[in-house]
Amino acid sequence: MTNDMNLYMTVAVSGLAGLGMVTAAGLSGWRGWLQLKHEELGDRLGANAPAPVSGTGSAASRIEMADLKERIRKLEAIAAGVDL
Repeated sequence: MTNDMNLYMTVAVSGLAGLGMVTAAGLSGWRGWLQLKHEELGDRLGANAPAPVSGTGSAASRIEMADLKERIRKLEAIAAGVDL
């Protein structure tokens, strides 16, 4: 009976240790991925660039903003059940 109990305890402790290792590896990978995305956004936005003043955006950004507003308007119309 004692040998069975020791076997079950060994299996349980080994399982918990394995689960802990997998969890730690997953968390480490998640943090690495988040750091990578943070660096990509920093590179794309220019970490040291000054924030643009409202109304002085480039023509491309204004066109993109108008396009996004139009898409939102269409999605709201679809959600409201209005046929375009």
